Amino acid sequence: MARPARPPDHPQSEASRLVDLVRTQFPPLHRAGLPFVGAGVGVAAVGRRSRVIRTAGLAAAGASAVFFRHPPRVPPTRPHLVVAPADGRVTLIDEVPPPAELGMPAEPMTRISIFLSIFDAHVQRAPVAGDVVSVKYRPGAFLSADKEEASDANERNSMWLRTPDGVDVAVVQIAGLIARRIVCDTHAGATLALGETYGLIRFGSRLDTYVPRDATVLVEPGQRAIGAETPLAEWR
Repeated sequence: MARPARPPDHPQSEASRLVDLVRTQFPPLHRAGLPFVGAGVGVAAVGRRSRVIRTAGLAAAGASAVFFRHPPRVPPTRPHLVVAPADGRVTLIDEVPPPAELGMPAEPMTRISIFLSIFDAHVQRAPVAGDVVSVKYRPGAFLSADKEEASDANERNSMWLRTPDGVDVAVVQIAGLIARRIVCDTHAGATLALGETYGLIRFGSRLDTYVPRDATVLVEPGQRAIGAETPLAEWR
């Protein structure tokens, strides 16, 4: 007697496509945003008898969910690329020494600055794959993050990465006018994959990426960058 045919895999594949579509349109939430979303929902629940309070609570929860979104990204596979560590606008490209607190050689490197508005996804991603050599936090001011002097004056958290090829790259989280909290979830001795999420800055900020001076810069000021996907530079 012949065995019954196996059910086709078509329904499962359609379900997978639906899940992928939902994830694309409604990206997951970074865990740092859970308390903010929960607080908004809590306010709405406590004040459910008041339309004003209920609406305000739900609005706050929705705004927090948008701000703390953690969209999936697919890094490029071409070797020797430095990708954008965050979403935002390229505001500055110059040559300066890396942050002194990292202990890197004090020779000039190419610095590429990305400004994040409150409407950008605020998670930070590793610009290269490699080992974390050093992570250093430095307190400071809270100037507007789009100002050039913010790189030196503002509160910041700096990370030194070394690729398997021995190329040194630094990335710096810089607090802004509204930002008051820098989150860094990695440490010296860790290994990060290209585009891996390692931190977050709350409410408006800037990311500076330091690449070798002889690297080819692939972006221009004013250009929009997509974290983990937009190539910033290519080293030789």
